[in-house]
Amino acid sequence: MSHPATTQPTDRDDHGRSHFLGSAKVVTSLTLLSRVLGMVRDMAILALGATLQTSVFFAAFRIPNLFRRLFGEGALSAAFIPVFTEADQADPSRGRAVFANVLGWLAAVLCGIWIVGSLAVVGWIAWQREDANSVLLGQLILLVAPFMITICILALGSAALNCRKHFAYPAFAPVLLNIFLITAAVLLYQFQLGDSWQGLFLLAISVTIAGIVQLLGLLLVLRRYDLLVGPRLQPVLPELKRIASMTLPMMVPLGALQFSAVFESMYALAMSGEGTHTIFGFEFTKPLADGAVAWLYAANRLFQFPLGVLAISLATVVFPLLSRHAADNDLPGLRTTTNLALRLSLFLGIPAGVAIFLLAEPLVTVIFQHGKFGITDTEHTAFVLKMYCLGLWAVFCNHILLRAFFAMKDTRDPLRIAAVLVALNMLIVVFIIFTPLREAGVGLASTITAILNTFALGIVLRRRVGSLDMRSVLVSLVRTGLATAVMAGAIVLLSHIMHEAGLPEQRHRIVMLAGGVPTGLAVFVLTAAGFRSRELGELVGSLARRKRDDATEGM
Repeated sequence: MSHPATTQPTDRDDHGRSHFLGSAKVVTSLTLLSRVLGMVRDMAILALGATLQTSVFFAAFRIPNLFRRLFGEGALSAAFIPVFTEADQADPSRGRAVFANVLGWLAAVLCGIWIVGSLAVVGWIAWQREDANSVLLGQLILLVAPFMITICILALGSAALNCRKHFAYPAFAPVLLNIFLITAAVLLYQFQLGDSWQGLFLLAISVTIAGIVQLLGLLLVLRRYDLLVGPRLQPVLPELKRIASMTLPMMVPLGALQFSAVFESMYALAMSGEGTHTIFGFEFTKPLADGAVAWLYAANRLFQFPLGVLAISLATVVFPLLSRHAADNDLPGLRTTTNLALRLSLFLGIPAGVAIFLLAEPLVTVIFQHGKFGITDTEHTAFVLKMYCLGLWAVFCNHILLRAFFAMKDTRDPLRIAAVLVALNMLIVVFIIFTPLREAGVGLASTITAILNTFALGIVLRRRVGSLDMRSVLVSLVRTGLATAVMAGAIVLLSHIMHEAGLPEQRHRIVMLAGGVPTGLAVFVLTAAGFRSRELGELVGSLARRKRDDATEGM
């Protein structure tokens, strides 16, 4: 009896699989390099000090990052890749036309935003000419604004290159930005220019120069892959309309955190420093210290690390499976996969949040307490980080729930929820910084809205697809909570033992971080195994299967 030819791997399958594995290794290596240099970049900039001037720079730098998230990455890339891939595989010339059309309209929209925004900033500078910090903020925004255009075009070109199986340069490009900023920060530190307008201008200009260099490198690679095309506005292709229809509704739910972060930075900056502030005729003393925005930035960077390593990775892996279930109208499969992903999110997010909460001071000390970033800065940053970490588990779950909606091509419900919660977050931030929490209240506001978002998305999703078997999620939550409690006890005990040893405070924090991380991880894993955690078994089983698959690939 003959078997279908498709049951046997072909040379083409082997080549494709080999290419995929090789590309994955390249991307992983370059992404790791980028993340390490990104942390070094933040260390170098914060070594200049958590001053009002560096806070102004971080607030200005939020603007191009917001547009990078909205236009360059996330929603646009997610919509562009499947449409471009379909057109490019059918006819490469059609793929080039689609890329040119999207590039043309993206560049036009971004240039329009840049021109209108620059005129608005110039008007703001003229209106606030008596306020030196407002003038400095406007000037820095003008200097970094071109990066908004270059980074978004870079992201679009990178997506097209990925579709043509080139991954190296898109993964390497962020390294260039980090190198430029690290170099500028080191020069500023050496020449004691970190808190001067000249130094901040140099830092901002280095951002724009890095964007230009990144774009020039992209053009060279696009030419190699026959994708170097001129932007084209007309005719408007049907593929562009499809991409736009999918992109726009996804921007708000995916960009909710970025919208909130920009508002938080700008509002915190307005409420920082000495003196009074007047809003609607009411005069009050500014509640925040000079370095508040810098503390928020540093804490948020540390908070984002487990999200990038764990939450985004989990969501990325589960999204294709959810999409497949949705395409097949397999609601039981979609519910089962969502349930598993939620349980894994809690299993990873809860202990990660608690561990970072307990080790916040050692973590900030080791990473950021250098140069002019002192002990007081560490204490404020650690307090903000703790407030963020209270909602880490909820942010993990949000990424899964959003993917479930997107898999069903439902962007309306997440959009409505996100719009309400962004407004709520802003409202909380406006008032909470006047409490004893001060800037740490921003972290607590993010936690509150993240938790509300989780429950809102969960309730709406349950109405759409049916029961998500929340009983199993609650059982998992109890086991994970108990294992986390044991882990927390071990970390606290270790801290007490080291404190009794009489180590100086800074050395105690460094030794605590070195010992607390492996101790906490080992205790959590062993305790979870003792409680027969399903999630631990699923993760271990997945790793074992992957190891067998890798071994098979190498044969």
